Amino acid sequence: MKKYVAEFIGTCVLTLFGCGAAAVSGGVEGELGILGIALAFGLAVVAMAFAIGDISGCHINPAVSLGVFVAGGMSVGDLIGYIISQFLGGAAGAGLLYIIEIMTESVEPSSNGLGANGFGDFSYVGINLGGALLVEIVLTFVFVLVVLAVISKAENSIIGGVVIGLTLTFVHIFGIPLTGTSVNPARSLGPALFSGVDYIAQVWVFIVGPLVGAALAAVIFKLLYSGESEE
Repeated sequence: MKKYVAEFIGTCVLTLFGCGAAAVSGGVEGELGILGIALAFGLAVVAMAFAIGDISGCHINPAVSLGVFVAGGMSVGDLIGYIISQFLGGAAGAGLLYIIEIMTESVEPSSNGLGANGFGDFSYVGINLGGALLVEIVLTFVFVLVVLAVISKAENSIIGGVVIGLTLTFVHIFGIPLTGTSVNPARSLGPALFSGVDYIAQVWVFIVGPLVGAALAAVIFKLLYSGESEE
């Protein structure tokens, strides 16, 4: 149960601070800009890695948990428990952000999507559905492959959280103008639930894409590291 509580807290923090940075600062053209928003997501992961990493491994992302599972690193029971905790944490983080925004004078939750992901009219560059799906698969593939490589060796534990946080930052730098960057179904579903039916209608892309990308990353990881495991 401690692991599940840790995953709930970690995903809540990631969603609140990452999506909050995007929503409150004015998005891509706001004060923080792409780099600032990307750093908010990356730094949230670094902080949580040191806070809850020893308890749950700090997945705080259903795609990461699926990748670990496919790579043989966790049981079905833990996978289910982690995913439920992460989705609840994402919803809680988005809910907190919504409450904070309605208490301000100049920020309207309905106008900024609470940092929700999107394509078409909800994409800064107007990427279409197929493009959004491809982007999320590719970005998640890269991110989860790095995560699996980092956690595969005990000697990486000291800097693992920093490496993973920086990787999340760099995939956000590329992905924010395209889809807002999901690579995390829980981070996507939470804000969509509070942003209206238009965002909810699109959120499946940001659940399916990251899960497919994570599964592919796990398969490739097993192929690349099979020799090392035998040695």
